[in-house]
Amino acid sequence: MPRSPVSPRTRSLSPELPASPEPPASPAPDRPPGAARHTRAARRTELAAFLRSRRARITPEDVGMPPGLRRRTPGLRREEVAQLAGVGVTWYTWLEQGRPINASVQVLDAVARVLQLDVTEREHLYRLAGIPFVSEPDSDAEIVGVESQGILDSLDPLPAAIYNARYDVRATNATYRTLWPMTSVVERWERNVLYKLFTVPECCLTFVNSAEELPWMVGQVRRSYGRHVGEPAWESFVALLIKESPAFAQLWASGNVAAPGKRVKAFRHDGIGVINMTSMSLSIDGMAEHRFVVYTPVTEDDRLRIEQLRRIDDPIVGCADHGRPLSVLVAERDAATRAASCDRHP
Repeated sequence: MPRSPVSPRTRSLSPELPASPEPPASPAPDRPPGAARHTRAARRTELAAFLRSRRARITPEDVGMPPGLRRRTPGLRREEVAQLAGVGVTWYTWLEQGRPINASVQVLDAVARVLQLDVTEREHLYRLAGIPFVSEPDSDAEIVGVESQGILDSLDPLPAAIYNARYDVRATNATYRTLWPMTSVVERWERNVLYKLFTVPECCLTFVNSAEELPWMVGQVRRSYGRHVGEPAWESFVALLIKESPAFAQLWASGNVAAPGKRVKAFRHDGIGVINMTSMSLSIDGMAEHRFVVYTPVTEDDRLRIEQLRRIDDPIVGCADHGRPLSVLVAERDAATRAASCDRHP
């Protein structure tokens, strides 16, 4: 018996990811029979328009792609979004066309990361797709509570700090601020340990064993980055370091990742000498991807040097050749803040 011919229409319905037909919904008794179908169709239309508008605002450079040839329309192409999100091109095209297909949480998360949606936009995307939205903890917005700060202070004279997964310095104790006084006067990325280590002049680099420690730290950040690909804060941080530090760019291009663990770090402090310390990390309940990092002396001599460090009232920010007292920099920062406030409120 000859096979039935397959129509071109049947062949065209074979996307890279199979689409699940929407189950028929039972209309509410007090609504017209077609009302539920009309609501779902309207949501799909709005979802399609929302995705197209978000795609139009993302440039290839925003996601690390070469600009390529001149584009007729702004933003990424559909196939580029699909490739970056790891979904089928046909499936994503249908989603943008408002066709009746279902999307999983994992797929929507991947698309949201590529389109660099913030929390509000992500919630809107989920609502339009008919999927319950669960907000993920925002590690950048976490507030260090008084309990955590109290633990840091109680560890003095051991240097201790709270870092997030990018090595942003979120809180410190007094000895840490003496060891790294720059954390008291700078903002944004300059409060990031990795940024500072890769961008300070060689003479101001406090790590003695930087050749071993910096690749490991970059590997740690690369390991965490896998959970945040496409997030604006992470992408801008990585792009900034690649731009400003060829050494970081080379390490990042290697793609190496590193497992967490205790490390022995050697810090050089002008006037005291080299202090060898073991760093230990402890997770913090209720603070996503944040950790206590405590530095303990390796030898008795190192412990005595830490005590010397703690007795410094006005540490120097930078090396002995062109460093400046912390008190002077704090006064300049405060004066600049007051001047900026006056400019905003004449």
